[in-house]
Amino acid sequence: MNPESDRPTVEEQAARIFGWRQGFNALHIIDLGERLGLFAALAAAPGASADGLAARLGLHPPYVAIWCKTAYSLALLDGDSQGFRLAPHIGELLADPGHPRYLGGYVRLGTEFATDDYRRAEALFRNGQSVPFQGRGERFADTIAQATAGLQVLAARKLLPSLPGLAEALAEGGVLLEVGCGAGKALLQMAKAFPKARLVGVDLDPDGIALARAAIARAGLEARVEIKQRPLDQAVAADSCAAVVMIQVLHEIEPAIRPGVLAGAARALAPGGWLLIVDETYPETLAELRQPEFRFPIQTGIEELLWGNVVPTRSEQERLLTEAGFTGPLERALVGEGFTVLSTRKP
Repeated sequence: MNPESDRPTVEEQAARIFGWRQGFNALHIIDLGERLGLFAALAAAPGASADGLAARLGLHPPYVAIWCKTAYSLALLDGDSQGFRLAPHIGELLADPGHPRYLGGYVRLGTEFATDDYRRAEALFRNGQSVPFQGRGERFADTIAQATAGLQVLAARKLLPSLPGLAEALAEGGVLLEVGCGAGKALLQMAKAFPKARLVGVDLDPDGIALARAAIARAGLEARVEIKQRPLDQAVAADSCAAVVMIQVLHEIEPAIRPGVLAGAARALAPGGWLLIVDETYPETLAELRQPEFRFPIQTGIEELLWGNVVPTRSEQERLLTEAGFTGPLERALVGEGFTVLSTRKP
């Protein structure tokens, strides 16, 4: 390898910066399309003109025309001289909040909430303080739930059913505990996947708890799904759970208390019970910082830094599990854009 030949030119570096700047605009084009109902309107009326969309939604026609042309340039829309339509797969990704692949919540997490955090960043970098994600309001809690919807479906429909013996235990009325249940959307998916199971969701965020309880009530599941706002060691009896699930939660737990939370998970599990963690893994080395599989957790590391979140490395994950008593085989897999799936059993 010739270091000089690998050295980027100033033009190449400038092009990268221009690309990132264009990506900033692309995210806001998506955000506008979702908030103004433009994606949903085109899903309902493919081929609509910009003027037709403006009239339907009560928007300013010249602005809608430029939005449509920009979205077309980004391949978010297709079209012809008569009108526009959603490009392939954009409907489920950006026009259908109920679809497991919907990404509108993830985009909004950046355009709305991360934007506010970056405005605070200069002061926080100087004083070392953080603005925790707890207590930010129900809209924030609901956006977090939307941003992780695909992982919730993946856990309920694929990951949990694949764990040996778990489906049978839950079919017999076993208990499934979710640590960090947030707005309760994963619990709804798991209740649907395991109709005989009893489920308990635990969280400390009052906004998420309120949303979860309302969602469970609307679904008529209060008889077998319970939401508890209390520490894990007070939520369930020892040795009572067939499985404990954590979806995008481990990295949100303050590092100093992670050992206690995982010890609590081990305490809650019956012997042979499963721990399933879906989270992210931060790079250990400089070389890993430029490897594609770490791109997503690196972004999470900086975006959630000011929340007080710290994404653990592989060695930190494994040390935490071993010290909590999970000394058996640990299965590790990478899914999606860079999410880590960890599964192990209580001895």
